Formats: sequence, structure tokens, C-alpha cells
Amino acid sequence: QEAYWFYRFLSIVYDHIVNPGHWTEDMRKEALEPAKLDQRDLKVYDVGGGTGFCTLGIVEHVDGKHVTLLDQSPHQLAKAKAKPALEQVTIVEGDAEDLPFENDSADRYVSAGSIEYWPEPQRGICEAYRVLKPGGLACLIGPVHPTHPVSRFFADAWMLFPSEEEYMDWFTKAGFENVEIKRIGPKWYRGVRRHGLIMGCSVTGVKPNPGPSPLDLGPKMESRQAKFNPMVFLPRLLLGTAAGFYYFVLPIYMFLKHVVISGLEKVYPKAASWM
Repeated sequence: QEAYWFYRFLSIVYDHIVNPGHWTEDMRKEALEPAKLDQRDLKVYDVGGGTGFCTLGIVEHVDGKHVTLLDQSPHQLAKAKAKPALEQVTIVEGDAEDLPFENDSADRYVSAGSIEYWPEPQRGICEAYRVLKPGGLACLIGPVHPTHPVSRFFADAWMLFPSEEEYMDWFTKAGFENVEIKRIGPKWYRGVRRHGLIMGCSVTGVKPNPGPSPLDLGPKMESRQAKFNPMVFLPRLLLGTAAGFYYFVLPIYMFLKHVVISGLEKVYPKAASWM
């Protein structure tokens, strides 16, 4: 429910404000490399695909008719449907933790910038395992937890920022093998990760056996039909908005810092170590 209303408004500016600071085309290319999208006829599920920014990267390597984009926000999906490059992509509304797909039905599972809104990340990753064919590969791209105290406060107030260890643990418990993690980030961050990153890693794993995940999680915790409580939602929305603004300003600060350091490096080669 919260994610629905959050994206009801964010979808209007998502591609123009959020992506340029946190999820660039260069980052997308780097993050999708481990997904091994090396055949045009691979069947791919892009889960939590939103406005289709990641899907645009997928269809550079896979024919759109073999790609399905799923998201729970009709407003985000409306943006995706308006993109000519995605006209052959199947676009459906659905829940990342309860996918409307058959067992063992996809060659690749991709999810970028979605896990941070999942009530039960482990369940979503188990769903990735279930829908993949044996030998299929899951690629999950998401945020990483900050260590800087101010950034950590806003990150925790806003959404889920997992640690790299949590990603690896979730994949392993779900049954994936050959689990690997690749660090990504905006170039102007210059490798700095203490503030956390909205898109900070690309995690991959291979499904070894057919059928659902060997990890049985029982009934789903959150129901789509759960009663909406505005007294709980509104304070969380305000705090989340403040945190979102912080993470809107942060990449601007990091970019300006990058410009200053780059200028100083031309005169003082050791300038980067001072900052």
C-alpha cells in the first residue's frame, strides 16, 4: 500500500529526477553484465521494472517479445507502456513476492531498484528461484546500506538498504548456487560507499534444480487487502519524503565534490587523498 502511494506521485518525475543521480545508463550496462543476456531468444522476467528503465537495457540484448515487465504500480507501468522501445514487451501488474508465473518458466530473472520496497525480501528471492528454469540465472540490482551516521539515519527511515552480506545470505538460503556480487555506483562517487547507494550492487545466482525454493517460508506476511491506516501512513510518508530529499541532494553534493577534486588533481596530484 505504501509503495503504491509513494510511486503514485514519484512516477511523474522518476525518470527525470531519480535516475540521473542514482541509476544511469552506464551503471545499468555494468549491472546487467553479470545477467548474461547473451541470446536474443532468452525468456526474461523483469520484476519491479517500474517505468521500464532497466527493461530498456534488457531489450538491447533480448527481443522484446521474450521479455515480461512486472510491477505493482499502475502509474509506473503507464510510463513504461509509453516507451516505443518496449512496445513488444509484455507488461503486467503484479507482486514481486507472489509472481503470476509458472514454475521453471524463465531463463533469466532481473530485478532492479525493487527489493528495497519488499516487505519480505527473502520471499521475493525465493520467488525468483521458483520461476527460473534449472540453470537459469537471477540478477538482482539494489541498494547497499550506508555506514555514515547521517546517511544511515535517513536510509533506515526511508526504505530497506541491505548489506552485501544480507544479499548473499538471502540468495544462498533460497537455494541459489554460484552466488556472486558486483559493486556498482555513479562514477562521480569515485568509489565512495559510506553514504550508501540507491543502486550499489548486482547480485547473481544460478538455480540448480527444478521446482520451488527449498526454503519454505509459510504464508505471506502482508496481504494486499490489508486495511489502509492513514494515521500510520502519513507520518511514514513525511519521514520518507524527507529522507528521499536527502538522497536527492546527496548525489548533487557528491558530483560537486567530484568536480572540485578533479580540478585540484590537475594541479595537485595527491588532492584526492585529502578529501
